[in-house]
Amino acid sequence: MTDTVDYAHWSRRTGEGVCEIDLAIDGIDCAACLDEIEGTLKPLRGVERARLNLTSRRLTLAWREAETSPDLLIDELARIGYGAFPFEVERAEASEAAHMKWLLKCLAVAGFASMNIMLLSVSVWSGHGADMDGPTRDFFHWMSALIALPAAAYAGQPFFRNALAGLRARSLNMDVPISLGILLALGMSIYETMHHAEHAYFDSAVMLLLFLLLGRVSDQMMRRKTRAAAANLSALKGERATRLAQDGSLVVVPVGALRNGDRVLVRSGERVPADARIVSGRSEVDESVITGETMRRTVQEGAALFAGSINFDGVLTLEVTAAGQSSLLDEVGRLVEKASEARSGYRRLADRAARIYAPMVHVTAFSTLAGWLMYGASLHDAIITAIAVLIITCPCALALAVPAVQVVASGSLFRAGVYLNSAEALERLAEADWVVFDKSGTLTLPTPGVVNAAFLPDGALELASRLALASHHPLAGAVARAGGARTPFDLAEEVPGAGVKAQADGAELRLGSAAFCGWTGDADSQTPGTSVLFFRNGRDVFKLEIRQALRVDAVETVAALKKLGLGVSILSGDLPSAVAPVAATLGVADWKGGLKPADKIAALEALKARGRKVLMVGDGLNDAPALAAAHASLSPISAVDLAQAQSDAVFLGDRLQPVVEAVGTSRMARALMRQNLWLAVLYNAIAVPMAVMGFVTPLIAAAAMSGSSVLVTLNALRCRRAANEAEPDATTQPLPANRLALAGKG
Repeated sequence: MTDTVDYAHWSRRTGEGVCEIDLAIDGIDCAACLDEIEGTLKPLRGVERARLNLTSRRLTLAWREAETSPDLLIDELARIGYGAFPFEVERAEASEAAHMKWLLKCLAVAGFASMNIMLLSVSVWSGHGADMDGPTRDFFHWMSALIALPAAAYAGQPFFRNALAGLRARSLNMDVPISLGILLALGMSIYETMHHAEHAYFDSAVMLLLFLLLGRVSDQMMRRKTRAAAANLSALKGERATRLAQDGSLVVVPVGALRNGDRVLVRSGERVPADARIVSGRSEVDESVITGETMRRTVQEGAALFAGSINFDGVLTLEVTAAGQSSLLDEVGRLVEKASEARSGYRRLADRAARIYAPMVHVTAFSTLAGWLMYGASLHDAIITAIAVLIITCPCALALAVPAVQVVASGSLFRAGVYLNSAEALERLAEADWVVFDKSGTLTLPTPGVVNAAFLPDGALELASRLALASHHPLAGAVARAGGARTPFDLAEEVPGAGVKAQADGAELRLGSAAFCGWTGDADSQTPGTSVLFFRNGRDVFKLEIRQALRVDAVETVAALKKLGLGVSILSGDLPSAVAPVAATLGVADWKGGLKPADKIAALEALKARGRKVLMVGDGLNDAPALAAAHASLSPISAVDLAQAQSDAVFLGDRLQPVVEAVGTSRMARALMRQNLWLAVLYNAIAVPMAVMGFVTPLIAAAAMSGSSVLVTLNALRCRRAANEAEPDATTQPLPANRLALAGKG
């Protein structure tokens, strides 16, 4: 590859004599690869920067042209077992899909082989081995070998390849002892079968492969989901733009071809292709994908628009102010990627521990072999004892200690309406000691409603909602939802810029502006963030106040979080005048409004500097970088795709109670994880010395290994039992309708 690829075409100049390139990396399976790749490249002469994103498998590499070249650096990657090629989204996705398909095939083979080998082994394991005649037992063992050997050769490839790559790079990753244990167990099983021994260990080797492949496939699926959602970000800008040429003609160009100062035409229904300023025209735009605000904003000449916003009414002529990779959407994407990389410390820590554990296993097994040979044991007996040590020290209990709790806790949270996106979510949620809420769509419901509906005459809202069905205005949509109407009035007529009218039972009905409906009082709302419509039924005219309401249990949820010892803040992109009443209603003293994505990250960094571990709860595109940067994160199901992708968990429904459930269950899960880790350590402290001293055969070692795994699994089930037995408290009870707290629209 390095001889045929023109890397100059794919690289970009970032400084005097410095170039940068994005490479897609093959062969990455765990966070240890990050340290290995970055640790290998960074010390090399001429390398300015080497940063690997585990989720996208993209390596950003910068080098000084006078001192090195990309060919040499890629050759160095190949030396340690990693393939590299220029990063292209389509090619990277195709490679990732092929890798996932291969892992699933390996998993299927291991599962099929495990089931069949266990059917053959159950007779021997159940105590009938001594009663069997030799030929029958040998037949069972040879049939097991016939299934296990080709199955292990295929299904074990993900581990064998990584082990070989590690050995070539002179490092011992966790796949080395796993591969060695599997191969030695299979080899000794063949030897024992050839010599008509009572026991063989084909089942242990293949079952170990099955468990490990399950974990690897799960991790791969979560990474693919996150990457696919994040990749949709660029689609928000669209692919084409209508540019005004110097002679006034219209030219359709790719969005990437726009430059600052270009003028573009955006028609009704089209997305704004780049951050821009309105030169001429007046319209209403939907910026919900950017700000989280569901109501349209009226814009005119001089107003600034963000890429991704949707133009609804008029035709706008815009002047591009941030072309290329400089728009807010691109900034959000960069902030998301940077923050995602910054919070991968847990994985790196786990793999560092694994690298320490791996050589310890080898040293222990080799010392056992050498010790027994020096003691005078036969080579056969010494090898059997060493294999028993390898099997009994196989980190199944250690590997299951955390995942078993995660599975049970995830099921409990699933029943509570919380879906986990991240393998480390439970740990981070349990560690959180401060909660930061976004306002729009998070503390408030995602769609606005008529907040003074209870003060309208009977039947008025129902008539208004039927009339609202004939209008496309977002405020009319709120009225239609509030009244629950399903059929509009016949011959309803919409008057542009004014409202909609119809005839019913001899009276004229109108819904729209104050002048259109004949309202003579104060036409403005006294509450910040509240919009108004007017409804006329004959001679009677009513004011409809429309704004977003707090989620029904927001007050109780904030109180419950404080009771758990967590601090609470509100960080919103909405105006401070709209945030203030929400904070006052919830009793939150620490709040800020008018924040951009970078401002939210800065606020989170300030909390981090104070020693806080922040749980961020948000739903908008502008929240995605903060969700990625926070120690832990949650999003409602109504959140935009990118926000959900960056969150550790997503919760369902219109209530905030799942936030409390997530914290409580995670804390219980953390306690059980610690217990399981101690159980695994205790198991090794007892079992390993016994195996070293020769008191344990490989069969007993396999049984002990399985027993330790069962023990940590049973302990993990306590998380489900604790969740089922939890006493309901005030925060889980329905609230009376008159306790519905109201907030501003933002």
